[in-house]
Amino acid sequence: MITLHEVLKQAEMQGVAIGHFNVSDLITLKAVFESASDQNVPVIVGVSEGERQFLGVRQIAAMVKSLREEQDFPVFLNADHTHSLASAMEAAKAGFDWIVFDVSTLPLEENIHQTRTAVEALKAIRPEILVEGEIGDIGSGSEIHDTARDLRKGLTTPTEARQLETRIDTLAPAVGNMHGMLRSMVAGDTKKRLDIERIRTIKEQTRVFMTLHGASGTDDGDLRRAIAAGITVVHINTEVRIAWRRGLDSALSTQPNEIVPYKILPQAIDSVKRLVGARLALFNSGRRHASLSRASGRSRAPHGAPIS
Repeated sequence: MITLHEVLKQAEMQGVAIGHFNVSDLITLKAVFESASDQNVPVIVGVSEGERQFLGVRQIAAMVKSLREEQDFPVFLNADHTHSLASAMEAAKAGFDWIVFDVSTLPLEENIHQTRTAVEALKAIRPEILVEGEIGDIGSGSEIHDTARDLRKGLTTPTEARQLETRIDTLAPAVGNMHGMLRSMVAGDTKKRLDIERIRTIKEQTRVFMTLHGASGTDDGDLRRAIAAGITVVHINTEVRIAWRRGLDSALSTQPNEIVPYKILPQAIDSVKRLVGARLALFNSGRRHASLSRASGRSRAPHGAPIS
């Protein structure tokens, strides 16, 4: 079966990005998986420390593993924003494919030291596991915010990136991205804008896979340009949560007397699927070659045109 490292390498060669979507329940997991399967593109399921606490570390690992093996499809699991080595090791032992080891709030030297220690410890458990380091300030909380900090502050420099990239498999820089969305972004009035030249320079100087965290609410054109400049994975969480809530609200309002969960929840699944499907189409709109193959080696015709 194809590995996550191989999927990232193929994506980089083909000029596309792998979509990473956080999940908190079976509804969002089903929606993410079905959307990726419909478009025949690999996908990464992410769970933060809070989401893992709610779902269960071994439980979410078992669910994703069953989907991958039973459906013969490249769906991978990431321990998103893991802030302690103990939590990272728990995820590694449970079978996660990727660990985001995030100590970006620490001074640079301490961030580098702890990240290197984590890489050694995690790869001693499972050599094939991927480990990400994060540097720069993109805020916290995949929520709806009233105001935002100055996104020009705390951006990652190429020099800092070169210092951190030693031994890590993926790098998460601050390039104008931020966690969560402003209310004006939810309304569609404003968009996040990215520093494309910074992305390109960091990529040229590190040659490591790069991840864009906090991509919800980002201008579509900037996402396309960021992928072309060197971003290989794009994280979406807040948009998923908004789609989930809107789908659930719609279901409850149109079926006020319904009490059967499996009759109510499909509207939430459909809402999330529409969001994820549109994002996957965008991330794959710059494809340079044939469609990424499935885990078994089978492939279908390329799917997904650019979205406006």
